[in-house]
Amino acid sequence: MRRMKNSTLITGIILAAAFAFLPLSIRADDASSTASADAKPRPDMLKTCPVSGDKLGEMGAPYVFVYKGQEVKLCCPNCKKDFDKDPAKYLKKIQEAAAKAQK
Repeated sequence: MRRMKNSTLITGIILAAAFAFLPLSIRADDASSTASADAKPRPDMLKTCPVSGDKLGEMGAPYVFVYKGQEVKLCCPNCKKDFDKDPAKYLKKIQEAAAKAQK
């Protein structure tokens, strides 16, 4: 009986700790994208994937997501891993295309 009380108590403590720290586990870029869900993201003007350089649409519909208020279009979901390694590099390409489109 005592063993059961101890295991129940330990389980309760573990669950309480997990729920207490759950909000801290949200990644910063996820939080910013959900916080700005009402704001319209800046459009991605590139016609090619910033990661692979392949023309968008050649392998089916582009993989589209929003990163820190910027729409990002990739040729496929596999390119997302490379994007996540160095997002600044690929955002720069997207922003340069937007600047050229405004001229």
